[in-house]
Amino acid sequence: MTSPEGSYAAKRRETIAEAPNLRVRLLVLGEGQCVPWHYHNNITDTFFCMEGPMQITTRNPDGVHVLEAGGTCAVEPGTPHLVAGVDDQACKFMVVQGVGVYDYVAAED
Repeated sequence: MTSPEGSYAAKRRETIAEAPNLRVRLLVLGEGQCVPWHYHNNITDTFFCMEGPMQITTRNPDGVHVLEAGGTCAVEPGTPHLVAGVDDQACKFMVVQGVGVYDYVAAED
């Protein structure tokens, strides 16, 4: 099931750059906010923590990746993931999404 990317709350969401098959987004998650479980069919999400700590939780493979400011993590296509601040705190990050056609597919909690 494909859901609109804007269906979750974020303190700030801004497109920094966009071209065919690639985009760069800035997101700020407030206290208690998260990017819910989802995956992408064709693109890799590469996260760059600007203010944190932040946490990327993945399934298949299962993992928890905690990033401090300056840290990075890549999530491959087809990998369900959830993004939040550690202990539900605020965080700020950039995500590079590509190379390929973007989609946002909601995954079960």
